[in-house]
Amino acid sequence: MLSRLNGKEHSVFTGVAIVHCCSKDGRLDTEVSEFYEETTVKFSELSEELLWEYINSGEPMDKAGGYGIQAQGGMLVEYVHGDFLNVVGFPLNHFCKELARLYYPPRPEDLHRVRHASIPAVDTFENLSDMEAGGSDPGQSAEGGRGGQQADGDRSQAPGAPDAALNGADGRPPLPAGLLELMDGFKASKVLFTACKLKLFDMLKDQGPLKAVDIARKLNACAGGTEWLLDVCVALGLLEKTHRGYSNTEVATLHLASDGEHSLQGLAEYNDAHVWGVFTRLGPAVQEGADQTRGALGVMEEEGHLSQSREMTLQFMRAMHSLSKLTAHHVATAFDLSRFTSACDLGGCTGILARELAQEYPRLQVTVFDLPEVTELSGGFQRGGRQTERIRFVPGDFFKDNLPEADLYVLSRILQDWPDDKLHKLLSRISSSCKPGGGLLVAEAAAEEKERASRRPRLRALSAGQPRSPDEHRWLLQRHGFQDVRVARAGDLLHVVLGTRAVP
Repeated sequence: MLSRLNGKEHSVFTGVAIVHCCSKDGRLDTEVSEFYEETTVKFSELSEELLWEYINSGEPMDKAGGYGIQAQGGMLVEYVHGDFLNVVGFPLNHFCKELARLYYPPRPEDLHRVRHASIPAVDTFENLSDMEAGGSDPGQSAEGGRGGQQADGDRSQAPGAPDAALNGADGRPPLPAGLLELMDGFKASKVLFTACKLKLFDMLKDQGPLKAVDIARKLNACAGGTEWLLDVCVALGLLEKTHRGYSNTEVATLHLASDGEHSLQGLAEYNDAHVWGVFTRLGPAVQEGADQTRGALGVMEEEGHLSQSREMTLQFMRAMHSLSKLTAHHVATAFDLSRFTSACDLGGCTGILARELAQEYPRLQVTVFDLPEVTELSGGFQRGGRQTERIRFVPGDFFKDNLPEADLYVLSRILQDWPDDKLHKLLSRISSSCKPGGGLLVAEAAAEEKERASRRPRLRALSAGQPRSPDEHRWLLQRHGFQDVRVARAGDLLHVVLGTRAVP
C-alpha cells in the first residue's frame, strides 16, 4: 500500500450518515442525512529503507490507509489539501456544519448577513442542547434565547432591528449597497488583471481541471494565495470549481486565454500595466490637466506627435488588436461600401479592420497609415490569407505627412483621443485629400443617450477628447464638407458614421 502511494497524490474519502430519530404520532420516525468529505494528500518521494523503517514501527498495522498522518506517518506527507481531521478519521468541521443546518437553520432575517467559512459559533451547539432538553423553538431558550433579555436587561431591541434600521425601517437612510459595490469595484479588476498576468487561463485551458496546489506549484506561487485568487475568480464567474479542481468558464476560454481568436488578454494586460497607473494619478490629472495622464503612461510629446517605448507600443498594439477583433466586422459591415475601390485606415494599428474590409469587399485595396514605430511592429500581428495581398502598411503621421490617396478614409477610435483643435485639423486634412464622391467612415464609442445614461464611456480613458453623440459626429462631418451623412450602430460598443465628400 505505501509503495503505491509513494510520490503520488491520493484522495481520502469519509462518508457520514446522520440518523435523526423522533416520535411522531406515537411512532418512531427517522430521517437520514448523508454527506461525504474528500481530502487530497500528496506523499513525498521516499526511499524503500524509510518506508520499511515506518512499517517496522508497527504504526501502520491498524490503519485503513496504511499510515497515521497524526503521528509518525505525518513525515511521509508533502502536503494536504482539505480537512486534516478527515484524514485522521472523521470530518469534524463538515459534521458540525451539517448539525447546525439540520437542527439550527438560519432565521429569515439572518439570511442576508455575511456568511463565514468557519464552523458555527459555540452558542449554536449550546442552543442545540437546549432543544434536545425539551425546547421547541431554536430561537428561544429558558432565558428568552437570542430574542430574550440582554445582559443589561434591555429588551427594547428586537432581533434584526439593527439591520432594519440600516434599511430605512426607522427613518434612517437605507444601506447604500450600490455605493459600497462601486467602492469595491477596483478589486475585481485587479483580480482579473493578476490572473491574466499569471497566464492562469492559458494553463487551465490546456491542463484543467487542476487542484489549487498543482496550480500553485506550476506558477511557483504560494498555495494559500493561489487558492484565494482562484476562489475569487470563481465568485466573479471566470472559473468553475468542482471536486476535480478548477477549470475555465466558457467566457474565460473564449476571451481570456491568450491564443483565442477573440482573446482580450492583450487589453487586460495593457489596462493593468498602464491604464491602472493613469487612474492612480487621477488627482494630479484633475488638478493639473489631462496631459498628466500621458505622463503617467510614460508618453512624451515630441515634435508634434506622441512617442513611447517600444515595449509600451507593443502592449498598446496588443490591446487595440484584442479590442478590434471584437468590433472590426461590425464596422466593416455597418454600411454597403462596395462602391469604393480603395480605402485608407488612418491610425489602423495592426490592420484588423483593414483585413475585415478586404475580406468583405473583394475589389477593395486597403492602406493602413500609422506612425513608423507602429507599422514597423505590425508584421508580428499578421496572418496568411488572400486578402493580405490587398493590404499595405505605410508609415506616417496623419497630422504632418501627406495622406495616401483613397476613395474612402477610415477613422476608427481616433477622434475621441484628441482635443477639438487637433480633431478639426485632422478632419480638415482628410477633407482636402478626399475627392468629391469619396467617403469618410468614422467609428467611435458614442456618448450614450440620456435615457440610457452610462458611466462607461466617460471611464474609457482620461484622454484629451471625449465621446460624442451621433448628432455631434454628423455635425463634424458636415462642417468639413461631407454630405449625406448617415449613422448606424456597430454592435454594442460603437456608432459608425459615413459621409460623402461634396463638391467644394
